[in-house]
Amino acid sequence: MASTPAIFVAEFIGTFILTFIGAGSILQSTAMGAGGYGLLGIALAHGLALSIAISATGAISGGHINPAVTIALFVGGKVRSGLVPVYIIAQCLGSFVGALLLKAIFPADIVAAAGLGTPAPAAGVSFGMVVFVETILTFLLAFAVWGTAVDPRSPRIGGFGIGLTVLIDILVGGPITGGAMNPARVLGPALAGGGWDAHAAYWIGPILGACIASLLYKQFLLEKR
Repeated sequence: MASTPAIFVAEFIGTFILTFIGAGSILQSTAMGAGGYGLLGIALAHGLALSIAISATGAISGGHINPAVTIALFVGGKVRSGLVPVYIIAQCLGSFVGALLLKAIFPADIVAAAGLGTPAPAAGVSFGMVVFVETILTFLLAFAVWGTAVDPRSPRIGGFGIGLTVLIDILVGGPITGGAMNPARVLGPALAGGGWDAHAAYWIGPILGACIASLLYKQFLLEKR
């Protein structure tokens, strides 16, 4: 196990990568107008950024890059309680700094039009629906975390299985909730000047979905020793 400062730095940088590239792809697509990346391009940016971030930090911190994943792994007995705040604070700060740099790089009108890349519900989508969709999306994400990274029998594919899960999740959930699956990914841009629409739902849904996945995987799928 790496030292606490090393875990903090790794999680900070990893979540910075995810937010800077993920939210940055939304801002750049907005700036490009009709010729922008679109949903597929934005999903690819998030998925590939997360894949790289997890692969780069996995040996140090486990590459959580997500408060919901950290809490779920704690519930699953894989993270000590004293480290949970270290992970979450680092993740939220990394996302915030990433969003601040994007705000400094892009013109104010693009930042405003894109909400600084903050995930938000589509028109007419209720708070409860955001919780419901984010619960499902993050269940799939956390299931991939257990199956491709936590389980000792998992294939050694770095973070790419997890990143691919985020990519396909965004293709389905992006037009509904923004496809966040990650409270830090929402909080950072919101604090830096993005929107706060249904913000609590982006904590409730991901944490609930990730914890359900952890409990189910540990109980029924993890090899008993």
